[in-house]
Amino acid sequence: MTWTLENFPLEMQDLKPQEREKAIEIANRMKQQRTVNELAIVEQAIKEAEEWFINMEG
Repeated sequence: MTWTLENFPLEMQDLKPQEREKAIEIANRMKQQRTVNELAIVEQAIKEAEEWFINMEG
């Protein structure tokens, strides 16, 4: 199942909207690659999205 802005893991609930969108994008890509389990995907996607957001703000 692909995650969307309306249907995403609860762990992403407190992210800023742009961070959440990026985390969903990252998580869906990781799910397609099937390199790690779903819980690890969510944690890694959140981490990468937060880093992306910080870098975007400069």
